[in-house]
Amino acid sequence: MPTSHNPLRRITWFVLVLLLALAGAVAAPGAVAEPPTRMDTYVTDSAGALGSGDAERVRAAVDTLYVDHTVRLWVAYVGDFAGAGPREWAAQTARQSGFGDRDLLLAVATRDRAYAFDGELPGGIRESEVDRILIDQVEPALREDRWADAGVAAAEGIDSAMSGGGVSPGPVLFIGALILLALAGLLLYQRYRRRARDRAELEQARETDPTDPAALAALPLEALHARSREVLVELDNAVRTSAEELELAAGEFGDPAVLTFRTALANARAATAKAFAIRQRLDDAVPETPDEQRALLIDLIGTAGHADRELDARVAEFDAMRDLLIDAEARLDALTRDIVDLTGRIPAAEAELTRLAGAYPASVLAAVADNVGMARERIAFADECVGAGRREIARPVGEQGGAVADIRAAEGAIGQARTLLDAVAGAATDIEQARAGLPAALNELRGDLDAAAELTEHGGKELDAAVAAARSVLENANTAAAADPLGVYHDAVGADGALDRALAAAGDRKTAVEDLARRLDRALGDAATQVRMATDFISTRRGAMDAMPRTRLSEAQRHLDEAQRLRTADPAAALDHARTAADLGGRALQEAQAGVQTWEIGRPPSGSARTGAILGGILIDSMLRGGMTGGPGRHGGYRAGSFGGSGGSRRISRGGRF
Repeated sequence: MPTSHNPLRRITWFVLVLLLALAGAVAAPGAVAEPPTRMDTYVTDSAGALGSGDAERVRAAVDTLYVDHTVRLWVAYVGDFAGAGPREWAAQTARQSGFGDRDLLLAVATRDRAYAFDGELPGGIRESEVDRILIDQVEPALREDRWADAGVAAAEGIDSAMSGGGVSPGPVLFIGALILLALAGLLLYQRYRRRARDRAELEQARETDPTDPAALAALPLEALHARSREVLVELDNAVRTSAEELELAAGEFGDPAVLTFRTALANARAATAKAFAIRQRLDDAVPETPDEQRALLIDLIGTAGHADRELDARVAEFDAMRDLLIDAEARLDALTRDIVDLTGRIPAAEAELTRLAGAYPASVLAAVADNVGMARERIAFADECVGAGRREIARPVGEQGGAVADIRAAEGAIGQARTLLDAVAGAATDIEQARAGLPAALNELRGDLDAAAELTEHGGKELDAAVAAARSVLENANTAAAADPLGVYHDAVGADGALDRALAAAGDRKTAVEDLARRLDRALGDAATQVRMATDFISTRRGAMDAMPRTRLSEAQRHLDEAQRLRTADPAAALDHARTAADLGGRALQEAQAGVQTWEIGRPPSGSARTGAILGGILIDSMLRGGMTGGPGRHGGYRAGSFGGSGGSRRISRGGRF
């Protein structure tokens, strides 16, 4: 009865087929479809493709890539891509895994023998480099079933390419170095030629008569700019030195005797102010055409040239009046007494500076921080000059001319030492005055802010900017007023001025007479302080000053003078002038401080009496502008300045019997 066994035979075959299928599934897990899924680890191997230690090797390469470049490479080994295309499968896996712009995915289907590389290209690697890594390194490893090597090759290839190791750097660097050397040589040569041309043109400008407009008009524009800055420095030095020596002469002979020299000096000062005003116009934010620049520069140089010659024309007469060899011994004795007096002031000034340094930050005292040390240098230099002067007057008659320069140098050094020490004494006064006036200035600012709140819709950008600046000052005052009352006071006065102008424009507001007078007093006080600080700093360090801070200071002084002149007749205009003077004075001081820092680079260390005298402009370079050395001097090509223009300040007193 064979048919009775058919059902059992069918069941037996079914069980055998089922067991074989299960065995096949266990033996070949890659045969199971692997849909896109979220990756939780950097290396996954559901296909069982990696042997012992392979996973660790791939993970180590992936970790190194992250450490070197913070790029995350994810590697997935699966049996197949579940019927999806390689790129589609990789893109879906990346989306489900939340990959970002620093994530890359290498997906390998071992049974399908397909792979995908997905992600955003990292910075520092080109698309062609990725293609080369995949074609030359990853694909050959996959074809040979070196699954782990493919993952390592991907990680190391990206790492190397991002590190610049994709191409041997030697030849590239060598060629680049040659190109850079060639370019550098060309630039240096062009710069050398340009500088040589500029020097030749400037020398031509120096030799040109400054009072000849036609000759000046023939010069290149850049040469006129450079020469204008030189003549401003020369004339400003001459005016300052002449003013100092004229005051000494007035003390000896009385004002009537020096009236003609005061007139010449006043004319020179007016011309200097005009020249600086022209330079300020050329330096401001409003550009001029080349023709306008040329006309202004010719006017500037001509004005300075006429003033310089007027001072020089009085030199012989001034020297005859103030013959320093007459009673030279008495003059040297008086200078010695001045040295003793100033030396006695040093301890008190040092103590005051120490006290101020303990109460205020360094930025508050920047203008006077070096004053005591510089005063010591000037006093030491004056003492050297007095000693040299005594040796000179001990020579036979006719050989004593060197004493004149020594006396002038000692007088200049003593005058600067006195100014430096006075500035230390005045610093505390300036700070206390600012501290006393600060509450009222801040209250004024708050009141203007309240008024501005009612005009916000009509003020425009100017009012918005002024309001923002005023609020910034008030916010800063909460923390900085105690440490820097002078700076906060200056900022408050400036912000109040800007806000006041914006309010007037927005609401056609007229300031009450009493209110205007109060604001003007405050602005004039701030301007006078700023201008005085800049003047003291520049006059005692004028050897380091170029035209820029001198220009700002001259313009600040002009606006301050105009504010004082209009104080009664037109208080509103006077207020604008005072605010401008304060702003320019502050800028002049900042530029002067930067100029000293630049000048000190490469100079002998501070503490040298001679270096201090050069910094103070007491000794001037006798070789500048063709000055004569006139025989051996004690100061290595430098000599003391004196009354007169830039030519008179270079005159010498040498000679003897033969």
